[in-house]
Amino acid sequence: QVQLVESGGGLVQPGGSLRLSCAASGSIFNIYAMGWYRQAPGKQRELVARIFESGSTDYADSVKGRFTISRDNAKNTVYLEMNTLKSEDTAVYYCNAVDGIRGVHYWGQGTQVTVSS
Repeated sequence: QVQLVESGGGLVQPGGSLRLSCAASGSIFNIYAMGWYRQAPGKQRELVARIFESGSTDYADSVKGRFTISRDNAKNTVYLEMNTLKSEDTAVYYCNAVDGIRGVHYWGQGTQVTVSS
């Protein structure tokens, strides 16, 4: 089992910045990718960004150039730096980890990000 604990959400004005953190614990040795998904009211959950074991990254087109995903292996933590936030970025953001051996997805509890003036 892998446990994921998110932090860093909140209310921010358009154009502002936030940083989300996701700390992983438990059976993390098989994790081959970690990332962030988001779900806005009435919409499906969508991939925002992910980082692979190799260090390569993947971003949704809507956040490229504004969001940056990174990780601190010593702390088993993944970060999502969000800049130039827009109202359409408002959603619950979920941390995700994938077990590369068993193909299991683990999810955090979610953290609310609200972009509003």
